[in-house]
Amino acid sequence: MIGYLKGELAEVKESYVVLEVGNVGYEVSLPSSAIMELPPRGSTIKLYTYLHVREDALNLFGFLTRDDLEMFKLLITVNGIGPRGALGILSAISADEIRFAVLAEDAKTIAKAPGIGNKTAGKMILELKDKFKLETAFEQRLINQSSRMEASGIFGKKEEAVQALTVLGYSGADALKIVNQVDISEDMGSEEILKLCLKKMA
Repeated sequence: MIGYLKGELAEVKESYVVLEVGNVGYEVSLPSSAIMELPPRGSTIKLYTYLHVREDALNLFGFLTRDDLEMFKLLITVNGIGPRGALGILSAISADEIRFAVLAEDAKTIAKAPGIGNKTAGKMILELKDKFKLETAFEQRLINQSSRMEASGIFGKKEEAVQALTVLGYSGADALKIVNQVDISEDMGSEEILKLCLKKMA
């Protein structure tokens, strides 16, 4: 089993990245929320990974935090939720939100995830509610908030650029795709990033 990969971020696509480790490029599927938080291409990053083995394929799923990986592992234990479904849930709802939604038996929040209806959300609550404790959920949220604050600079700029492009009439998917193709640094302003994105789209 591959616990994590640490290497150069070689390519960023809409639903996966290519991470170069020891001259080998690993294709790793990520939640879209994680792709938004990635540093510029060429940066060294660490991804916590899960290797899903099927008869016809080996698929690597990656996460920026160990907490997201552990949540992914819990989600795929739920009857009817596979790795792609779990990735979709973590793209729409954070691990913290999942914990609190399960503890509060809030199926409506869980059903926001693509492909998850009220029935599956109810099943998720039923199967996971014994796995979480309220005290632990609050502790983990504080840890995650602290980590996010440290990495919020570039993530915030990317989010602003995506929002600006959607206001200009581009779809969310197209906006996210193009923002991830632009190398963004901490010292760049929102206007500069938007110009680079529009230049790419031209």
